[in-house]
Amino acid sequence: MSEPRTASLESFANPRPGRSYEIRFECPEFTCLCPVTGQPDFATIRVRYTPGERCVELKSLKLYLWSYRDRGAFHEAVTNQILDDLVAAVAPLRMTVEGDFYVRGGIRTVVEVQHP
Repeated sequence: MSEPRTASLESFANPRPGRSYEIRFECPEFTCLCPVTGQPDFATIRVRYTPGERCVELKSLKLYLWSYRDRGAFHEAVTNQILDDLVAAVAPLRMTVEGDFYVRGGIRTVVEVQHP
């Protein structure tokens, strides 16, 4: 039985809010749909952030990323949207999201966005 897809990001209290440290996630199974052709786009999404008061809960991140599987999105738009949603969910001190999209039509696309 598959888990339900949701776009809800959850968080938990940072266990060391007074310490500056970096958290990194690598999600090599990201998929969305090309909004022009409807064909699937595959990517590795990398997230690096320094938490403020809250940290991203991993299962909710997984389900959030899964929610893009049936949505059309340009690489630039989806990478920026992921950053916006994560920033809204946890208010990090710093965050970088990288969308490393696999080759399609001979072109590999890498989109990196940062907060602040």
